[in-house]
Amino acid sequence: MDAGANFIITQLFYDVKVFLKFEKDCRNIGIDVPILPGLMPIMSYAGLTRMCSLCGSSIPPQILKDLEPVKENDEAVQEYGVKQCADMCRELIAAGVKGLHFYTLNMEKSVRAILLSLNLINETHLTKELPWTGARLSKSKNGNRFQEAVRPIFWANRPKSFIARTVDWDAFPNGRWGDAESPAFLTLGTYHTQRIYCNSAETRRTEWGTPKTEKDIYNVFLSYLDGKIMRLPWNDTPLASESSVIGDELHRLNASGFLTINSQPRVNGVSSSDKVHGWGGDGGYVYQKAYVEFFTSRQNLEKLLKLFPKYPSLTYQAVNIKDERYGNLKGISAVTWGVWPSSEIKQPTVVDPNVFLEIWKDEAFALWESQWGNLYSEDNESHLLIKKIANEYFLVNIVDNNYITGNIFAIFEEVLSNQS
Repeated sequence: MDAGANFIITQLFYDVKVFLKFEKDCRNIGIDVPILPGLMPIMSYAGLTRMCSLCGSSIPPQILKDLEPVKENDEAVQEYGVKQCADMCRELIAAGVKGLHFYTLNMEKSVRAILLSLNLINETHLTKELPWTGARLSKSKNGNRFQEAVRPIFWANRPKSFIARTVDWDAFPNGRWGDAESPAFLTLGTYHTQRIYCNSAETRRTEWGTPKTEKDIYNVFLSYLDGKIMRLPWNDTPLASESSVIGDELHRLNASGFLTINSQPRVNGVSSSDKVHGWGGDGGYVYQKAYVEFFTSRQNLEKLLKLFPKYPSLTYQAVNIKDERYGNLKGISAVTWGVWPSSEIKQPTVVDPNVFLEIWKDEAFALWESQWGNLYSEDNESHLLIKKIANEYFLVNIVDNNYITGNIFAIFEEVLSNQS
């Protein structure tokens, strides 16, 4: 400080008490400049011990004890490191620290997870490589995840499920979506949805309550749209920011028994750096067809089926748990694409009719029971209601191919106006 420095960043440490004592000692001798804690999330057991040895920092015995059973598993160590560092950050902030400094070592994934868990950033602050929710490519077990360039839209709000389904793939479609019957896709058909849970049973029960009527179910979906709850069985994350563009329409649909689990507004040539719709970096333009996916009763579906001929720009599919099918979508349809200078057109999000009917349908209906119904005993009123909906409702997706002037909600407006 005597030489002119105006702030301090400490070396890495893993014991908050050590930092607070250092800060107190500095203050006691008259150093009054900001002191930022230097934080390095634990990335591997060997890396932890090596770095601490090099800089002379101590490792609390409890951390070594916690890591001992998983020290050969880097992924488990990193998960522990995120939680341990986030807990330290909370303790430091509570003690009055005015800033945090992270040593990322060019590996920002853990720091990003820490900042998200602290609510210091959210997904909207992160530039998306691709339009999928929270899209960030990482290597799969065989190192090929970086080749992934296209996904069915059905898993847009369940990225963990899709990654778990495809973790062993040795090939990814890198342009147009491939043949769903290709050997590369067989994992999809054998995956068990019960392995993926969006949160603890206690959290889900608190958020979704004990519905007694179908209207109570509607209100849970409305609470998700309003941000009062953070998840649904089909949505691992809070509502995407672009949904605010169609928020009023989604609200009316859900209040009327069209229970939406996925949607996107139409976009016609918006800058790829747009804060709401952008993806893929600067210098491009992005497009998307309006899309909505929902559960609804047979009665509501029959009303839509009568009106579809009046709306030729709409393609649709509908299926129930008994595999009763309706629809006019004949082939794979790109619903999101982008254009950049000196680059081919990117088409990262598609609607694949076979994947919807043969694969996604099973997961979507199973989630009623595995995520929600199983929160209650089998003879409980809420359990019976959820089972009834899963057995009777249809899963429907609609694409409006007029991404320039189309209004995907016009058909719903006609249905609802006829009801009133």
